[in-house]
Amino acid sequence: MRRPSKPLLIAGIPIAGLALASYHHGGGGGSSSSGFASAWSPPLTTTTTGTSRSSTSRLQTSSSSVVVLHSAIEDELELSTLHLTPQLEMMVEAFASIPDEKTRHKQLLYMASKLPAVNDDMKISSNKVPGCLSTVHVDCTLEPKINGNDDNDNEKMVVNYFGDSDGLLTKGLLALLIRGLSGSTPEEIQKIDPQFIQAAKISQTLTPGRNNGFLNMLAVMKKKALDKAAAAAESATTGGADDVEGEIKADDDEEEEEQSIIVTSFEEIDGKPMYNAIMSTLISILKPTSIKLTDNSSQHAGHAGSKGWAESGESHFALEIVAEAFEGLSLVKRHQLIYMLLGETMQKIHALEIKAKSPSEV
Repeated sequence: MRRPSKPLLIAGIPIAGLALASYHHGGGGGSSSSGFASAWSPPLTTTTTGTSRSSTSRLQTSSSSVVVLHSAIEDELELSTLHLTPQLEMMVEAFASIPDEKTRHKQLLYMASKLPAVNDDMKISSNKVPGCLSTVHVDCTLEPKINGNDDNDNEKMVVNYFGDSDGLLTKGLLALLIRGLSGSTPEEIQKIDPQFIQAAKISQTLTPGRNNGFLNMLAVMKKKALDKAAAAAESATTGGADDVEGEIKADDDEEEEEQSIIVTSFEEIDGKPMYNAIMSTLISILKPTSIKLTDNSSQHAGHAGSKGWAESGESHFALEIVAEAFEGLSLVKRHQLIYMLLGETMQKIHALEIKAKSPSEV
């Protein structure tokens, strides 16, 4: 058997200790002479504990009505529904072609080792991702797109991320997100469906806690992209008034008024840990202009699930929230964003009724 002369790459990073995909399908038949052509071609049949699953499999729904993506990687149409960036799609395909869980885990650790170092001054509370088992900090810049001959391309602003984590596997997930999202526009980043983690088969490597941490990282990175785009738009709108003192004063007053309506704190309630956790998370990340959380647990006494959180009996909540982050998102996407941010907290309560609006809808 000929050995490949070049390593399999994921977004330019060699996969540590992995032979090309064609070499674990019956002796390497069909590969190119260099052994590199198959690097981005996932196998047509996925085998798990001796059972083959063909490439015709589609989305399946579990008993809890949560959509589980089993082999979208094998179907181009299904993969396209996840709205991935080209770089992220390339990595998803490559990870899905890795034949075993241990090697995917090893690849994430390798990517963690290649993540560029960051200055300690970026490791501040506003850059910290909540709900992660490890400590994670991430931030981004908004820069003009550098490429292309099209004049319109030069007008696009793209996001570039940087960050760090003190946990190696979490750092590998962060490295994947940084590589996959950087260089894309804020609009492109908002459309990405987090189910790509299942399409890449990386979810098999993650505990529920780390999976929630991954969802929180993605949600925070999406929010930071929105914040940068909003700040750039505001700067462009108010930039022409510098030569008129009255207009400058008016802009300053408007900015102060806008900042004053963003909710930055809330009054904690003793003995209500779920209420306090929900409010703290949503205020710190979504920066809402209005938020109201009502504990309706007493109305559901005796119902299924009414026991709620063991320490406080909190089980049912109604949330009304207005935030810029919801602009342009469907109702379903707004709910999904809130569920992702709350992570494990959602598993401790029975129901959360949500009314989420953008400021333009109020």
